[in-house]
Amino acid sequence: MKKSLSRRISIFLTVDEKSISNYFNQHDPAPLYERQLGHDLQMYIQNSIVGFKRFSIVRYKLVCTQLSDKKYAEPLLRAIHRHYSIKKRIKESEFYRFKRRNFKILFVSMAIVVISQGLLPFVLGQDHRIHSAFSNALGVFSWVILWKPIERLIFNWNDYKKHISILYRLANAEVIIIDNAKKHLLDTDQAA
Repeated sequence: MKKSLSRRISIFLTVDEKSISNYFNQHDPAPLYERQLGHDLQMYIQNSIVGFKRFSIVRYKLVCTQLSDKKYAEPLLRAIHRHYSIKKRIKESEFYRFKRRNFKILFVSMAIVVISQGLLPFVLGQDHRIHSAFSNALGVFSWVILWKPIERLIFNWNDYKKHISILYRLANAEVIIIDNAKKHLLDTDQAA
C-alpha cells in the first residue's frame, strides 16, 4: 500500500525576541525586515516540503509566546516572501534561458539535417556507389544531432516547472499566527 504524501504542509516557526535573530543571516547589517534568511531556516523550510505534491497547500504557522512577540512576525514573513519571490524569478529566468538555448540548438540541428539530407545527395548524384553508404550515414547523423535538443525539450522542462511552482507556493503561502500568549496567561491565572 502506498503512503500518500501530505496535501497540507505546515511550517512551524517560533517568533520571539530570542529566536528571531537566528532566522536571519548574522552578518547582514540591514534592518530586520530586509535581511537575508539564514541558512538554517532555509534548510528547515526545504526539509519541511520534502513531501510536497503538485496540489499541496503550504502554510506558515507562527507561534507567538507573548503578546509583544507579534511585532516580529511581519518582518520575518516579509523576509521569507521576498526571499522566495527572488528565487522564483531567478528560476524563471533559468527556465527561459533553457528553452531559448535548446530551441536554438534544435533549429541549428534542423538546418544541418536539411542541408545534409536535402543538398548533399544532389551534389553526389544517384549514380555513385558511395551515395547509398553516405545517405545511411547522413540518416544516422541526423538522428544523433536532433536527439539531445528534442530530449531536453521534452523531458527536462518539468523540473523547472516543479521548482517554480514550489517557490511560488513558498512565496505566497498562507500565514497562521498561533497565539500561545493567551493560553499562557490563562494557565498562569488558573495556577494562582
